[in-house]
Amino acid sequence: MPGPPHDPSAPTGDDGAAAGPGTNWAGNHAYTAARYVRAGSLDEAQEVVRSSRKVRLLGTRHSFNALCDTEGTLLDLTGLATEPVLDLERGTVRVAGGTPYNDVAAHLQSRGHALANMGSLPHISVAGATSTGTHGSGAANRILGAGVSRLELIGADGELRTISRGEPDFDGSVVALGALGAVVSLDLDVEPTYDVRQDLYAHLPWSEVIEQIDEVLGSAYSVSVFGRWNDDDPTEVLAKTRLPDGGAPADWIGGTEAVPAATASLTLGGGDHITLRGTPGPWSERLPHFRGDRQPSFGEEIQSEWFVAAADAAAALRAVTDLAAATGGELAALLIVSEIRAIRSDDLWLSPAQGRETVALHFTWKREPEAVLAMVRRVEDALEPYAARPHWGKVYVRVEPTHHPRLADFRALAERVDPRGTFRNPMVEHVLGMG
Repeated sequence: MPGPPHDPSAPTGDDGAAAGPGTNWAGNHAYTAARYVRAGSLDEAQEVVRSSRKVRLLGTRHSFNALCDTEGTLLDLTGLATEPVLDLERGTVRVAGGTPYNDVAAHLQSRGHALANMGSLPHISVAGATSTGTHGSGAANRILGAGVSRLELIGADGELRTISRGEPDFDGSVVALGALGAVVSLDLDVEPTYDVRQDLYAHLPWSEVIEQIDEVLGSAYSVSVFGRWNDDDPTEVLAKTRLPDGGAPADWIGGTEAVPAATASLTLGGGDHITLRGTPGPWSERLPHFRGDRQPSFGEEIQSEWFVAAADAAAALRAVTDLAAATGGELAALLIVSEIRAIRSDDLWLSPAQGRETVALHFTWKREPEAVLAMVRRVEDALEPYAARPHWGKVYVRVEPTHHPRLADFRALAERVDPRGTFRNPMVEHVLGMG
């Protein structure tokens, strides 16, 4: 495992500009910005935006591509994180954009409240996860950004503005790729706390899971299928059951016992960075796959992910399985593990689940950038018939406008809110079809 992610509190010059912003947490992208500023106050952040020709936002550095980079100024707002503020009357919690989900979860759990879902890595910042359409799992659970009810942003003129659920443009402002402004704070929906139990099952081969993918993914509150696109390598299903609402996952288990909690997962591995299985515990310590106080995931890796309609999931999974076989082991040699999850539809314009019940096909690759990029193109070709949408914060090449029905609306919104393109960079313009 590599060391911890680059420290965003590294020493800076008198003007707050650091000598260099370093790399993302996995080390596969070195930031090229001419200037990096970790703001110490809201006033400073506003002045940085006001005085910069180009600005992009940098949080906990969990994106795997150049989405957060710029030729101008990288503005880091993690130094503005304050204690979350719970509003029981409104059923929300207000958090600073740079706050990691782990901190929000611990704060809420200690006060008897919860979020509906979390991502597999609790280390990610709320604003970054929201802006890129990051998600957890569960056929009845929406992406993390769907729980946002209010945003506060620094606009291109350096002034603060807010937008709330129900207002015009709100559905286009949540998953916004950082193109509409610097997110200072967000209000998230909360609910009473609950317990979750994780159980791992390993009795089905990959091909059988594909043929009953709807049943498998719908069998618990949150379900993840881990495998390597063949029947020879292990396939595991991690079922997270919300208590006391549900019991054991449904009939597809076929009476097979769960893998003992003390036995390491064959796909996720073992170690104390994995959250506990086999016993009920707080949602905050079971919904993520990885502990927030440990190194996340596998470390030296690259991630890609594509989203297809749930109705196309089995066919899309077969297509990638056929590709894996056709590569003669090349895909398998690059792959650490794949994860398949379900996501409920929503109305957010650039959400991966906008307008359709969705299944996510995630790939954790070895950190071999050129070979991975070549394989990404082949996976995109295999998924082309299924209107696949990429995860905005991971490695992809293709953006098909027809796969994103509200993309033109978002482009018009970005041009209206930020006509000078202060918050846009080449990757955002690629997504929007502007360059």
